[in-house]
Amino acid sequence: MISFKQCEHSCVLGKPVPRERLVRLAGGRVAAGFPSPAEEYLERTLDLHELLVQRPEATYFVRVSGDSMLGAGIHDGDILVVDRSLTPRNNSVVIASVSNDFTVKRLRLRPDGPPLLMAENPGYDPIAVTPDSEFEIWGVVLHVIHSLQS
Repeated sequence: MISFKQCEHSCVLGKPVPRERLVRLAGGRVAAGFPSPAEEYLERTLDLHELLVQRPEATYFVRVSGDSMLGAGIHDGDILVVDRSLTPRNNSVVIASVSNDFTVKRLRLRPDGPPLLMAENPGYDPIAVTPDSEFEIWGVVLHVIHSLQS
């Protein structure tokens, strides 16, 4: 269950996060294709909070459980950065409450029917949102923090 608590600063599940956590940002870019000559210098510092959190008052982090969103690059144990102030659009990845259970899914808006919550794993069926459904969007997922360490 996700719990929210009012914070004056950015919060992770209700606990304030110090803003002075800077890390060094290496200059240039690293090639994801063929290697390029290394540019070994440090450009400046980077505040990860500033990079990932655009509206602190509306942002929360949540850890993923399960494998229904693997096709979207979201794995079990990943941390999602979610903004509650954004209006979800067709194909937005959202945190939704369906019958008081939270889930992360891709929102599919249809002009001729109720919205669907789509998994990104063929092992899971879409969740149809019917007029009788207890359904609420809790935010739009903006970032995925995924560790490469297992």
